[in-house]
Amino acid sequence: MANALPSPAIQLHNGVLIPQFGYGTYKVRAEDAYRAVRDALEVGYRHIDTAEMYGNEAQVGAAIADSGLARDEVFITSKLNNPYHEPQAARDAFAKTLDDLRIDQLDLFLIHWPMAQTTNYVETWQTMLEFEADGRSRAVGTSNFQEHHLRAIIDATGVAPALNQIELHPYLAQRQLVQLHAELGIVTASWSPLARGALLSDPVVLDLAQEAGRSAAQVVIRWHLQRGLVVIPKSTHRERMIQNADVFDFELSAQQMASIDSLDQNRRVGSHPDRVELGDR
Repeated sequence: MANALPSPAIQLHNGVLIPQFGYGTYKVRAEDAYRAVRDALEVGYRHIDTAEMYGNEAQVGAAIADSGLARDEVFITSKLNNPYHEPQAARDAFAKTLDDLRIDQLDLFLIHWPMAQTTNYVETWQTMLEFEADGRSRAVGTSNFQEHHLRAIIDATGVAPALNQIELHPYLAQRQLVQLHAELGIVTASWSPLARGALLSDPVVLDLAQEAGRSAAQVVIRWHLQRGLVVIPKSTHRERMIQNADVFDFELSAQQMASIDSLDQNRRVGSHPDRVELGDR
């Protein structure tokens, strides 16, 4: 078993520390998830991000259980699926997530999508707070919430999410939302940090990678880290996992960061939060 990666930790507003660099399991098929998560843990990842929607929580849980690592050595994030926003459904779904992951306590549980057109996401947030209050999740937060969603739940409860996980990459830098997070004490996590691979062939990124003597993925991941974002790249290939994680011994210069910043074009590769409804992913 490899030592943990030298990932910095970021403190959530309730004092819980989250590793800034982690392993994402979106679109990792159930039949591949056990081996992929075992590989990730063996090469040093200590933050695993999953979700009920991904259909792989049981395999992720089995991989963590079989890893030989103590429970407190692995930070586990999961998310509430779209059909389970009603309070009792959310409670039942959370209990099933714990069972599938083979744990008594989750590190971070997120509302996956606000589902603003069809659900009372404020009521859902009030239910989420129960899971932190009873100690079954060390922290709770949101995913894909925009400013109006965030203000609604904070106005209603007085409690901000510990973290908001959003689509974020150089093509969609989300600067205004990230700034709001900072003002509200919310940590930002990036999903699809490589724009589903589109950035790996971008000429600007390729030029910077050659200049830095690094891969295109390493350059983009480093951009996320230097912006202070939690970043969770995904790969099912062990060698790519190792390469993606080899980002702690170099820094991008201010000029290099600005070159990547210039790629922002408000371009999504995933769904817009206002248009995701029941059954969408």
